[in-house]
Amino acid sequence: MTPAILTLIGLALIFDFLNGLHDSSNIVATMISSRAFRPQTALGVTAIAHFLGPFLFGVAVAKTIGDEVVQAHTITIGVLFAALIGAIIWNLVTWFFGIPSSSSHALIGGVIGAVSIGAGFDVIELEGLEKVLIALFISPLIGFVLGFLVTRIIFFLARAATPRINTFFRRSQIITALALAFSHGTNDAQKTMGVITLGLVISGVIPGFKVLLWVIALSAGAIALGTAFGGWRLIKTLGGKFYKIRPLHGFASQLTSAMVILGASLIGGPVSTTQVVSSAIIGVGSSERISKVRWGVAEEIITAWIITIPSTGLMSGGIYWIMTNIPALQAYL
Repeated sequence: MTPAILTLIGLALIFDFLNGLHDSSNIVATMISSRAFRPQTALGVTAIAHFLGPFLFGVAVAKTIGDEVVQAHTITIGVLFAALIGAIIWNLVTWFFGIPSSSSHALIGGVIGAVSIGAGFDVIELEGLEKVLIALFISPLIGFVLGFLVTRIIFFLARAATPRINTFFRRSQIITALALAFSHGTNDAQKTMGVITLGLVISGVIPGFKVLLWVIALSAGAIALGTAFGGWRLIKTLGGKFYKIRPLHGFASQLTSAMVILGASLIGGPVSTTQVVSSAIIGVGSSERISKVRWGVAEEIITAWIITIPSTGLMSGGIYWIMTNIPALQAYL
């Protein structure tokens, strides 16, 4: 383990922690806003599920990120440094302003920007990149449509129910929230695993792409720790700015998001939990009444989604260029 590798692991775990901090809002916002659970209880339970998720559902997403997007032998550790630093800065900025942007988009944008400057765009595996981009951009649409349909089905099945059914939806959120937390921990922690493993391959620590158990444990622990701290600025955005969240909305949006994210994880598709949960919330609200959703807030979030990849790409590319022009860092990189 060289100092460069240890630095890379440290940066990856910082990104992973911020990912948990940033995206904890996606898991707990609706259950807190619908008063299904107290905030600390919700965060504690989801943090445990985040830690266990990567151990239960494989590492298909890690392989996609680390082994199918770029040619490992053509890039350096410095490229991964720049990609992670750009993604970390973007996560901090959007967290500070309470904008639920995508950590996944930030990482992919950072990788594309840093690799393009460091080794040239031709070393990017277009088939792997296409798989990533399709997963990132199609999953929110699936989340919206599925959220709309699930809610309509729930309304039909509960058409003769009394107001007591709200108690059922409130209590059932422990199941849907756990499913969502497992799926998020499975999908998002694997992105960090992929970057760390790619770094180990580049540096010659391991001969081929294989996610080691200690990499899984570190990545799962970092995202769980970030989740436990909770992104309160973002919880407020997702939990109340779209519309007033009631138990039914929380149940339907969590169930929808868990199905989409877990399904993508099992086939190796890296998706944005932020996008999927936000679009599911919008789909659930639209199913009840189109005018129920505050579409101005949705437009702000969509704008953040659109600009994340190009912004982090430019940022990470610029960071790599600066790093390589500092004599003290050239030998280190």
